[in-house]
Amino acid sequence: MAYLFLAISIVSELVGTSMLKASQGFTRLLPVLGMIVSFTCAFFFLSLSLKTIPLNAAYAIWSGIGAIATVVISVLIWKERINTGSIIGIALIVVGVVILNLFGPGHGGETADSSRSEQLIAQKK
Repeated sequence: MAYLFLAISIVSELVGTSMLKASQGFTRLLPVLGMIVSFTCAFFFLSLSLKTIPLNAAYAIWSGIGAIATVVISVLIWKERINTGSIIGIALIVVGVVILNLFGPGHGGETADSSRSEQLIAQKK
């Protein structure tokens, strides 16, 4: 069920991003309202997915799929152009997010909280 919530969150974020583009700088009311509803749903369902899925995995999936799908939507729906440099840059962003979420803080077997606790215990001795 958590992955369904994550998928709903991703789709909601993609709709919200498209509505942000359609709002033309917050000058069109309906796209602005759609954006607010979509982003609210996106974060609500992301929060539900985080009850089961670890934050690092959920965010890597959410941001990676979101980045790639946003590019596809921008090309197909908004007729924006991309070039090789854009594709390489987007790929690097996705790779960077995945690396941070797989190997960043909290993945070395010791969390910041446990490290801080150990420091406090050592100071008391």
